[in-house]
Amino acid sequence: MASSGVVGQMDMNARPLALSGHVGFDSLPDQLVNKSTSQGFCFNILCIGETGIGKSTLMDTLFNTNFENFESSHFEPKVRLRAQTYDLQESNVRLKLTVVNTVGFGDQMNKQQSYQHIVDYIDTQFESYLQEELKIKRSLHNYHDSRIHACLNFIAPSGHSLKSLDLVTMKKLDSKVNIIPVIAKADTISKSELHKFKIKIMSELVSNGVQIYQFPIDDETVANINTAMNGHLPFAVVGSTEEVNIGNKMLKARQYPWGVVQGEPDRNVEFKPLFFVSLQQTYEAKRQEFVGELQRREEEMRQTFVQRVEEKESELKDGERELQGKFEQLKRLHAEEKSKLEEKRRSLEKEMSVFSKRRAASELLQAQAFNTSSNNKKDKERKNSVLPLKNTSLRCLQTEMSTMQWFITEYTC
Repeated sequence: MASSGVVGQMDMNARPLALSGHVGFDSLPDQLVNKSTSQGFCFNILCIGETGIGKSTLMDTLFNTNFENFESSHFEPKVRLRAQTYDLQESNVRLKLTVVNTVGFGDQMNKQQSYQHIVDYIDTQFESYLQEELKIKRSLHNYHDSRIHACLNFIAPSGHSLKSLDLVTMKKLDSKVNIIPVIAKADTISKSELHKFKIKIMSELVSNGVQIYQFPIDDETVANINTAMNGHLPFAVVGSTEEVNIGNKMLKARQYPWGVVQGEPDRNVEFKPLFFVSLQQTYEAKRQEFVGELQRREEEMRQTFVQRVEEKESELKDGERELQGKFEQLKRLHAEEKSKLEEKRRSLEKEMSVFSKRRAASELLQAQAFNTSSNNKKDKERKNSVLPLKNTSLRCLQTEMSTMQWFITEYTC
């Protein structure tokens, strides 16, 4: 229920978008038609009725061909089901038709278990298809689906009411197959009797809770046609394999001394809906298969999309967590680098302060040393300037003394 609500909400929230170019999904119907045409159709009909009521003749008339028929006696010990499969082709459409005939139905004295063989056969076909679906490696495209699509229950034209065997059989089968009641050999009773007989049959089916096939009327395009067809139930049909010249045309009909009863689908008013119901059964089965396939593909695409979104979301979350981790790591590294740079800056400031003090002291010492050296130089220069004067005076004194000594020496001499 939750998932359907989510899907409904998604559909309500969906917004139309215009395509900017050709995508290709507009060819899906053509692909399905081509696929169906190449694979062909499968249609299985179950004919239930007494021996000699006209089941085989109706099938020949319905499909406009001559099927392989076997004469059956009225002395069968039990009911046997004989299935015959035929490959039919009309234009380029192939149809694999399986006609299942109930041999000996209603011919026994004890008719209580006559329907049981039919029920067992139908259940066996369902079981066979189920076992094929349960296989690990399925090949349903090549598998011959033998499940019954439509069940024609032939009612004897007594004009009174349904036989108990027909009523019990339809009651046992209405939950397993699509039951279509038909009044066989309808040309043996008058129109007024036929009309009353139809009303009687429908009232008995309703009172006993028998669910027969009803044409769907939910589709507005075929609602009116299907409503009219539902009004013809049960169908009154006439089958014939003999061709009679009517209006310069050879048509399948029954010729009597008092007239001709035509059995062609285009001529018999109630044969035509029955002919159409067979085609519609095939169409509905194939349509349901296509719809199921489209829904399955849509669900797969939706699941794939959701899975990819979840994977992408998980990847984005992982990427986000990874980026967040890297951001946190870079943030820590940045803080550590910043603290280291702060320490280095403080250390450099201290070193610069110490260096400035040392430079000031060095400059002071250099100034003092320069002053001292300059003073020493001046003293040396001063001393150097005094010594020559002393030497000159000494030399003068020495000269004067030598002169005086000469004068003394000369004077004494």
